[in-house]
Amino acid sequence: MEHSLLVWLLPTLALVAGVVIGFLVARLLPNAAPSSTQRQLDDVQERFNSYQNEVVTHFNSTASLVNKLAQSHQDVQEHLADGASRLALDEQTRQRLLASLHADTTQAPRDRLTPPRNSEAPKDYAPKTPNAPGMLDEHYGLKK
Repeated sequence: MEHSLLVWLLPTLALVAGVVIGFLVARLLPNAAPSSTQRQLDDVQERFNSYQNEVVTHFNSTASLVNKLAQSHQDVQEHLADGASRLALDEQTRQRLLASLHADTTQAPRDRLTPPRNSEAPKDYAPKTPNAPGMLDEHYGLKK
């Protein structure tokens, strides 16, 4: 009887000791893992915020540069119109120069693409004649 009590008592004590040690280890070690995970999460969030700020800065700079480009284009047009009116030798030349300057801004963009002649969608299979075997026929492609 003493032997059977020892057989049950030792594994039970080992189980209790294992649960206590596991509990203590679980309480002490996870403190390091969440802080590491939190640091990684904070780092990713910081990089994401930095990326968003860079994107906003990029598009603001692009908008500013496009506005400058539009203003420069307008200034060039005004300069050319002023030069045409001052430097043209006669009224007919002046009118032709001014008309050519304004023709670019009022003319609709030319459509350089030609529409397709046939509006039928391309086929992804080989067409067959009415009495010929289809591609899935066992005699397709064989000469008789």
